[in-house]
Amino acid sequence: MGRTRILETADEAVAGIEDGSTVLVGGFGLAGMPFDLIDALIRQGAKDLTIVSNNAGNGEVGLAALLQAGRVRRVLCSFPRQSDSYVFDELYRSGRIELEVVPQGNLAERMRAAGAGIGAFFSPTAVGTPLAEGKEQRTIDGRDYVLEHPIKGDYALIGAHRADEMGNLVYRKTARNFGPVMATAASTTIVQVGEVVPIGSLDPEAVVTPGIFVDRVVRADARHYTVQGAR
Repeated sequence: MGRTRILETADEAVAGIEDGSTVLVGGFGLAGMPFDLIDALIRQGAKDLTIVSNNAGNGEVGLAALLQAGRVRRVLCSFPRQSDSYVFDELYRSGRIELEVVPQGNLAERMRAAGAGIGAFFSPTAVGTPLAEGKEQRTIDGRDYVLEHPIKGDYALIGAHRADEMGNLVYRKTARNFGPVMATAASTTIVQVGEVVPIGSLDPEAVVTPGIFVDRVVRADARHYTVQGAR
């Protein structure tokens, strides 16, 4: 990895994302979602994307807007259906998008494994359900487990609270969700932040994602959406 680049616009930040890429998208519902980067990706035009995220979009903003634009071929997520996930629901029911449901803990751990260089791991989650079909299973100390493989991204789009000029990141409350594991699991990590501060301004004890995992940073104005359960 080279030195973190601090860029002026979200469009610069997403330049070069190729058709067919696997893109890890941070956010817990709307909390922590990198809206400006997603909007820029829509303008950029990459298509046939595989998206890995906690859910499959809310309303018609953010990730849902990317799906609505017809840019996504496949989604890996934990919660594809919510009260306002009608964009994904329509695409899935009409056969225009593929879905792999991954339990939330497994989703996080599979990305963490990718970042840590772990080849695979056994998890008890999903044993005895359709999600375990076709996967290797093993009994360890009397308990059944399913073999899970890492999820690695070509790119990660995440949101953080602040970055310094070296790309070190701090997050805010529930916006610190999948961002830290996605940053380590992607070949190229792109981050939108509310503020870029000089080197030395961040408390080292508060840094969650070290700059070595961050490739591009862009400052974006905070965008607020009212969503039940977000903080």
